Amino acid sequence: MAIGDATSGTSTSGQVYFAGLGSGTDFDTLIKKLVEVEQSRVKTYQTWQKSWLTKNTAFKDLNSKMLSLRTTLQGMDTVNEFLKKSADSTDSSSLTATAGGEAESGTYTYTVKQLAQNKMMVTGTGYNTNTEDINSQATAVSFNYTYKGVTISNSVPASATINDLAAIINANPSNNGVRASVLYDGTKYYMQLRGLDTGAASSLVVASSSSLPGFSNGSFNITQANQDAQIKINNWPLSNAWISRASNTISDVVTGLTLTLKNSGAGTLTVGTDADAVLENVRTFVNQVNTVRKQVRDLTKFDSNTKEGSILTGNYGLQIIGTIMQNITAAPGIGFNDATDRYTSLSPLGLSTDSVEGSATFGQIILDEDKFKEALEADPLAVGKIFAAQYSGDTDSAQITYSSYIQGITKAGEYNVQYTVAGGKITSATINGHAASFASNSANITGASGQDEAGMVVRVNDLTDGTYSHNVYLRLGKAPELVDELADLTNADTGPLNILQKNYVTISDNIQKKIDSENRRISAMETHMRNRFARLDALLGQYSQIQGQLSSQIAQISKA
Repeated sequence: MAIGDATSGTSTSGQVYFAGLGSGTDFDTLIKKLVEVEQSRVKTYQTWQKSWLTKNTAFKDLNSKMLSLRTTLQGMDTVNEFLKKSADSTDSSSLTATAGGEAESGTYTYTVKQLAQNKMMVTGTGYNTNTEDINSQATAVSFNYTYKGVTISNSVPASATINDLAAIINANPSNNGVRASVLYDGTKYYMQLRGLDTGAASSLVVASSSSLPGFSNGSFNITQANQDAQIKINNWPLSNAWISRASNTISDVVTGLTLTLKNSGAGTLTVGTDADAVLENVRTFVNQVNTVRKQVRDLTKFDSNTKEGSILTGNYGLQIIGTIMQNITAAPGIGFNDATDRYTSLSPLGLSTDSVEGSATFGQIILDEDKFKEALEADPLAVGKIFAAQYSGDTDSAQITYSSYIQGITKAGEYNVQYTVAGGKITSATINGHAASFASNSANITGASGQDEAGMVVRVNDLTDGTYSHNVYLRLGKAPELVDELADLTNADTGPLNILQKNYVTISDNIQKKIDSENRRISAMETHMRNRFARLDALLGQYSQIQGQLSSQIAQISKA
């Protein structure tokens, strides 16, 4: 047996370990201690990596809260969604209504003369069975009808039944809104045709070109004539005139009101602001915004007493986000103007930022509900606009009218429009000093591409010769402004939070590479040390045996 075999062994992993040390020296403990010393750098890396991962988790949590805020605000980023209105009818059996944010509070009388109806017609002659031949011809014939001015042809094969005819009509790809049904009165089977659309223009007749016997236009009885709905609002129109619409749902008679006609009758409609629902929207707005503000503050705060910061204190990206969030709610609304708007910011509505340091709500929005209720009662629409206007346009002169904008292209804001009229035509025009486009035969001025006003259209109402300068105000309320800004801040590719997250993941991955490299180095060093100490231990064991032999020989010599 080799000398080394008595003092050391080999583990199942191939590493040398020390079981019975011939030299009496505990090399295994020594190696472990040396490895622990080397691992101190790994622990430093791990601590460093953990701090970056913690920061990244904080960013993810903040990003999630900001996305949640955006989703919430999208539910109130139009005046109709934010400014809840109620509409109560005294005769709900004849008319009901829903009110949008732009509906004026007040009382409206109504008279419903008739409902809009679709055309229905049924054959006058019935068939004993629904499998009886209706085409006794030896060849196919046609059944053609004209609906809303368009004639549709249907080929009816020989020996077809009334059921077949209904199926052919309904399955025709060219069918433009007519349904065929087979009716049974207990004795005979009849064909019914009905148009799906209501209104006087939705006429339905069997075409003269139809050749199916027994199914000419004269073979059908009209069971319901198509007609428009007719209604008066506040006794208007006068005399025998009526407001006529093709549908029983009418949304273009009174601004902000959608009327649903149910039967003939008369009554009164009372429209008012649902103050409780609007206040609840504001509470939600404040709470959700404060959730994000508090998160940013907690992540970046600095304790002056302990001289310690939070995990992201001093982070430039978070400072930018915090500033943006605060500025939007504190600054005047984009495109709002004191000359045309009663409320141009949230402050007059009872919303302010707590500026008392040390306060539990420091940096958060404080809502004075009594003040808000007063502002809402004074001018509901003005409140709705500062909170939720979606590119609502206005001008400072009746000589021009704001017409339209392009979503995603035109920016909200205040624009100065200058133009010259000569010979009754526009000869030059600028918007905010940028050359604008116009046509000599048109009164429209359009903002130039590449500018904030791109796609905005303004109409000149007075083409009297001269040079003019007017302002256009394109408003964007606080909720949609935040929605747009949050979309940028949380953008998966360009948003600062996601960019920071990606950077922190890269840093963490690089640290992990250092940890892996260091662990490989330490593992190799440990293997090398174990091999060296194994050889040393074996050598010491050999020397120990030699020493024992020499001691024995010396002892024998001494006895002699």
